[in-house]
Amino acid sequence: MGTSVSPDQTPHATGAEASDTDGATAPAWRRALVAFGAFWWDFLVGDTPELLLGALAAMGAAALLVHGIGVRSVVVGALPVLVVAILIVSSLRARARIRIRDRSGGGG
Repeated sequence: MGTSVSPDQTPHATGAEASDTDGATAPAWRRALVAFGAFWWDFLVGDTPELLLGALAAMGAAALLVHGIGVRSVVVGALPVLVVAILIVSSLRARARIRIRDRSGGGG
């Protein structure tokens, strides 16, 4: 049986270190790096990772088209088509997820 510690007796991290979830201390630079990575992951990926992957694939395809055939006007027409296709696929996947959730009774 563990002993209970009052909030007044809890050791507090000061300076460049603070408590991790497992009770160990992490340097401030590591916490900042993790927070920075978490921000960018949430910003770029968020709820729809297929949009990030699709955007990367569209940019890669555009780069291959420019360097492969060398006609930039093809890319000017192809890139918007790729973006619209990515948005359609993402919308269809979202609708399918909503239908599955509604059928299973997990509204909310």
